[in-house]
Parts: sequence; C-alpha cells; structure tokens
Amino acid sequence: MTELFGNGVSGGYAIGRICFIDSASPKIEKQTISDTKAEILRLEEGFETALDRLDCLYRDAIKEVGQAEAEIFNIHKMMLEDIDYRSFAKNIIITERLCAEYAVSVTKERFSDMFSSMEDTYMKERAKDVRDVSDRLILILSGKEETSLSSLSGIIAADDLSPSQTICLDKGKVSAFITQNGSKNSHTAILARGMNIPAVCNLGSSLSREFDGATAIVDGRAGRVIINPTDELIQKTESHIKKERESHDLFKALIGQPTVTTDGTKINLFSNIGDLSDIDSVLENDSEGIGLFRSEFIFLGRNTAPTEAEQFEVYKKAAEKMNGKKVIIRTLDIGADKKAPYLPLENEENPAMGLRAIRFCLFHQDIFKTQLRAILRASAYGNISIMFPMIISKSEIVSAKKLLYSAMAELDGEGIPYNKDIEIGIMIETPAAALLSDILADEVDFFSIGTNDLTQYTIAVDRQNNAISDLCAENQGAVLKLIAMTAFSGRKAGIWVGVCGEMASDTSLTDFFIKSGINELSVSPHNTLRLRKKIREI
Repeated sequence: MTELFGNGVSGGYAIGRICFIDSASPKIEKQTISDTKAEILRLEEGFETALDRLDCLYRDAIKEVGQAEAEIFNIHKMMLEDIDYRSFAKNIIITERLCAEYAVSVTKERFSDMFSSMEDTYMKERAKDVRDVSDRLILILSGKEETSLSSLSGIIAADDLSPSQTICLDKGKVSAFITQNGSKNSHTAILARGMNIPAVCNLGSSLSREFDGATAIVDGRAGRVIINPTDELIQKTESHIKKERESHDLFKALIGQPTVTTDGTKINLFSNIGDLSDIDSVLENDSEGIGLFRSEFIFLGRNTAPTEAEQFEVYKKAAEKMNGKKVIIRTLDIGADKKAPYLPLENEENPAMGLRAIRFCLFHQDIFKTQLRAILRASAYGNISIMFPMIISKSEIVSAKKLLYSAMAELDGEGIPYNKDIEIGIMIETPAAALLSDILADEVDFFSIGTNDLTQYTIAVDRQNNAISDLCAENQGAVLKLIAMTAFSGRKAGIWVGVCGEMASDTSLTDFFIKSGINELSVSPHNTLRLRKKIREI
C-alpha cells in the first residue's frame, strides 16, 4: 500500500482503477510560408471554428454543471476574441512569415507567461486557460481532432487536465481524477466541484505512470490517494461513500427550510461570490442572500478601468437576479495579491500591509467615487448594502462615508434615484478593527468579519505558505477571542454581525459563532445546505 499526498480540490471519496492519459500540448513544427494573406485568412477561420466549439462546450457545461460553472467557456471565448492576442499571432505571420500553428504556439507562451507572472492567485491560474484555448486552436489549424475522454472510466490520472477535457468526462464512468500539477483555484477544479467528482491535484512526481491500472482510493477532502489499499480500507471507504450519498439527499431536502436553531434563533445564511456567474449557484443552493460580493472581479483581467455605467449594469443585474434578497457589495479590494495593470499600484516590500483596499480607494478618490455612484444607482433595483474593506480606524469610515454622501448629493442633483437608507457596513479583518469594534460600531449598520485576513494579521502567518499554514489552525484561539469581542460590541451597539471568511463554513465552529451572538454566516454556495443542517441541529 502506497500513500500519495497533494491538494484536495473537490471533496468526496472514490474507489477505482487508475487510468493515465496524455495531456501534453500538440507538437508544432516551425514552417515558413510564402503567402501571408492566405495564412492570416486560415488563422481567422481557425478562430471562428474554435469559438463555435467553445459554444458547444458552453451548452454542454450548462446541462452538466449549471450556468455558473459553464461561464468558464465564455471566459475562454473572451481570450480568443482578445485583440492583443489576435494581433500578436498575426504579427508573427506577417513579420516572420511563419505558419499559423507556430504563431499561435508563440502567442500561447507569451500570454501564459504574462498571467503566470502575476501575483494574484486567480489571474495566475488563467495561464492554464490560455494554454487550453491555444492548444485547441492549434489542433484545429493542424486538422487534428481533440482526444475524446468520454469513453474513459475509473480514476483519471494526468500531468494536468484542461477545463475542456474535464467537462467531457463521463460522470457515470469516471469516479475521480488526480493530477501531478494544478491547484484548487483552477477552472478545472471549479468544474470538478460542480460535477461532484472527487479530485486531488499537485501530487507531483509521486504520481507515477507505474501506478497505471492499479486500484486506488481517492480522498478529495484530505488530498490523499492510496494505491493498492487493503480490503479492510476499501470496505471502510465504501461505507463513507454510502453515507455521503445519504447526506447529499438529506441536504437537498433542506431547500426551502428556515435556517433556525432548535430553540428558534434565526441565523441569516448568505453566500460569498466572485462574479455574476456565481448567482445561479447561490439560488440553486437556496442561499438567503449574498454576504460578500467581491467587486474587484470587474476590475481584473482588463486593460482599462470599468466605467460607472459598466459597474452599474453588473450591480443592477446582481440585485435583480436576487429578487429582493440582500446583496452586500464590498467596495474595491485591490492591492496585495490583486493587481490590474492600469491601476496606479507600485511594487511594495510588504504588499499585504501596503496600499490596498480602503487605503487605495481613499488615496484614489476618483476611482472610489465612480464605484460608489454605480452601487448607489443599482440600489434602486434591489436590496443592496455597501461594505468597506480593511478598516483599521474610525477616521477611515468617516472619510469613506463623506465620499458616499458626496456621491448621494451628486445623484440628487442629477435626479437619479437610489436607496437613501442604504445599509453601510465594514469588514473586521484586522486586529485593530476588532479591538476598536465598540467605537467603530457607532459609525455603521453592520460588521462582517473576514476571518481569512483576520487570521493572517493576528498570528502573522501567510496562509499561502504551505510550510507554515498549519499554524493557522494551531493558533485559532486568538482569532476566536477577537471574533467574540466584535460580536459583543455589535450586540451592545444594536447592529448585526456576520462572518464571511473560511471559518464561517467550518461546522465545528458554528456553535461557537451562534453562542457568541453572530447573526449571519456567509459561505461558498455549495456549503449552504450543509451549514443549514448544522444550524438546525443546534
């Protein structure tokens, strides 16, 4: 028996035989051409064919995993439609007189390297998407067919899997997949979760082809793969799988049920989302609102700042789709690991403690004011609240509210409607904010505790550093004291208090949160029903 350890990206257990597949990029020959116009035309036709195939994948994904996860393939279309991407490939054909396949290959390396060099984890993962769409285009130009994975069964093993490969897997035949590379932030991992396929990535060289055909157990939560397990372990895992199926059916039965404890205490159970495409999942899982709308997604992955009109349309759509349920929009949390090339952000020695979030917004008030106007305008179309991130003092709240009131005055002067009683809140994600929560409570309508950064700043541990990430769990007590202190301050001031970090979905802490006086928990949509079950048992 051999145990391998990686990163669990999609929970659940699976048993099956390992089936290795080749996921290497197509081989390209560097060929010169004589007719550049004809080659450009061939490239254009390749783009159109690739876009048509992405439309088909999008439709298949909607049926398989829902619209939220299917948006991945619309993102792929946007990459193929990108002017810079197309121009770069065409320029190679024109200036170097090289074939379209080779031009796309060079363009792939250029743009994937650009994404790989970014500090933002989400944007870094887009390098794989660039390679995926480019490889599809190269195959089309070469007249080759993509390898079909629909007939594969068992536990699929590979160097890595692309989103298009993942969506083609037959859930009825494939019990899990395991990869040498990849991460939980990849689009492949998102699809795996949507398809409810257990998956473990980043197993490294320990995942060897010598295991091809071997029986294995995959634990998608713990990130563990057991090769050639004992009969006893197989029986134990089969029991776990049976219990998971029963729990899944039980969770679905909770749709439409109130989120209350056994003694009648109501807890607002909301969802965290990264963009509009997540709202379908929010509604499918019967979430009661959006507790954290990460507005920075509108600013990332583009070359210019979004206009007020563009932002307004996004916020308005969110409010309308939620149909009266609360939507809490966190204002721009840019900086640290999230950067955009057009924003005035300098390289910093310690970006996590630098010019980020509310500090950036107060320093660049024109950008902040534009966003505030857009949010206010959208508040006329639904139940929108506004939340300021990374607060450390009362003066920051006062300054932010001053700009908000200025935006309100402008809209009044222009005769544009908005909710004049819009709820205003702040994120408690620094020890300073928690320690001063009794003072800060007088300035706002609610607190939302962001436990990810609060943990990082309280115990001085980088959560992304695997070598020391275990210290987060070992020193949780200090963070829990700050949470309890914040909840007490909120209750005393008569404002509601929520939790929107990763801790919110930890059911071992649910009882503590409720006893501390937390009124709202905001989690990933897929955790909603599991958490509702826990709350209803307390």
